[in-house]
Amino acid sequence: MAFGEALGERFHADQGQVIANARAMAEVLAGGKLRIVSGGTDCHMFRVDLRPHNLTGKQAEEALEAAGITTNKNTVPFDTASPFVTSGIRIGTPAITTRGMKEAEARQVGQLILKVLDAPEDVAVCEAVRAEVRALTDRFPIYAD
Repeated sequence: MAFGEALGERFHADQGQVIANARAMAEVLAGGKLRIVSGGTDCHMFRVDLRPHNLTGKQAEEALEAAGITTNKNTVPFDTASPFVTSGIRIGTPAITTRGMKEAEARQVGQLILKVLDAPEDVAVCEAVRAEVRALTDRFPIYAD
């Protein structure tokens, strides 16, 4: 069944949107002075090196989770931090794409990530971003009525 779906035009279109969303989000984050490992992405995900911002992957992952944005702490090239802490995060776009989000929403999520990473310990910022995330996801429910 999975191979049959992968042969279809819809699957190819969906995967193209996943990549377009990842590129759009990575561009926003790079514009916000975050370093995207490898300079961008050609696939569904990308890694962000947080060392220039004195953040660990663990700190970023926890702050973003508090704001309603799921990422994973991840090692980056030449990482000296423990694998349990890391110096980066990994961000993927299949989930937002499956909900029907396009590049505009991917850019919006990128802006929300920047807000949180600019003030990762600010509870008010995380709560405000969480409300924005809720409003966005309400527009793109997992299951259509």
